[in-house]
Amino acid sequence: MPWIKLFESEAQAKSQIPVTRSKAVVAAGQEICIAHTPSGLFAVENLCPHLGDALSRGTTNYLNEIICPWHSYRFHLISGEECKGRTRPLVRYALEVREDGVYVQLPE
Repeated sequence: MPWIKLFESEAQAKSQIPVTRSKAVVAAGQEICIAHTPSGLFAVENLCPHLGDALSRGTTNYLNEIICPWHSYRFHLISGEECKGRTRPLVRYALEVREDGVYVQLPE
């Protein structure tokens, strides 16, 4: 599984994605959502498993959840689980902050 560089530094990523916000990025032709909570940065699929709205249009909270803008489904960014178990979990991707940038690992 390849690692793909998304940002030149953690500071750059956090300046582009303030706390409680998220952003869609394209890595290896795949759109993913980078979410920022007080605990840090997370990478997940961009489409809500419920009805497919872009999670990058949503917000995050202090519980490390991303909230879908359409029906307010909340997904835990560490486990991927929806808070009430109403739909399948989010696909999550490994994210690493390195000395030379922020990287995501995508399946081949």
